[in-house]
Amino acid sequence: MQLKKLASFLVVVAGLFAASLQAVAADKENTMIITLKDGDVTIALRPDLAPKHVAQIKKLVRDGAYDNVAFHRVIDGFMAQTGDVKFGNMKKGFNPEAVGTGGSDLPDLPAEFSQSEQFARGVVGMARSQDPNSANSQFFIMFAPAPNLDGQYTIVGKVVGGMDLVDEIKKGDEADNGTVTDPDRMIKVRIAADSK
Repeated sequence: MQLKKLASFLVVVAGLFAASLQAVAADKENTMIITLKDGDVTIALRPDLAPKHVAQIKKLVRDGAYDNVAFHRVIDGFMAQTGDVKFGNMKKGFNPEAVGTGGSDLPDLPAEFSQSEQFARGVVGMARSQDPNSANSQFFIMFAPAPNLDGQYTIVGKVVGGMDLVDEIKKGDEADNGTVTDPDRMIKVRIAADSK
């Protein structure tokens, strides 16, 4: 009897979890779609965790700033970093020596660190310098959990579709902190609500 109750409870919990993921993915205003060479990656943005960061990302997306921006730092088993709109655009102004040091023309953001969410596979976080209040446009997608980042970096979303495509992003040189030669790029980035 107890086993039946436990099984029923687990089914209910699994259903609620699936429903909450679908609800997040169904919010088109907070769904970002990144087109890679092999297809689309869908990210559920989390304005409930980081409203200022998500608003800035959405502005950059809608301005077209992320289109053609390189995945300049990719470490196998850790994360893929992109979003340097100043030095990372592979169609205009790409600078392999400076990529990863730039941001955008928008101001840096105050930290919005979460104590309730963890850096797990598929989580999207904001890159920053040693100053906790220096995130701007760069972000990274986790290949695997990294508890050492929890509470230290701002979480802005989670991949809800196409994680297999993220796994295929060209990896960098581990001896050179993941720097990628001839990197893959975000071909096009859009907010789902804007799709026609």
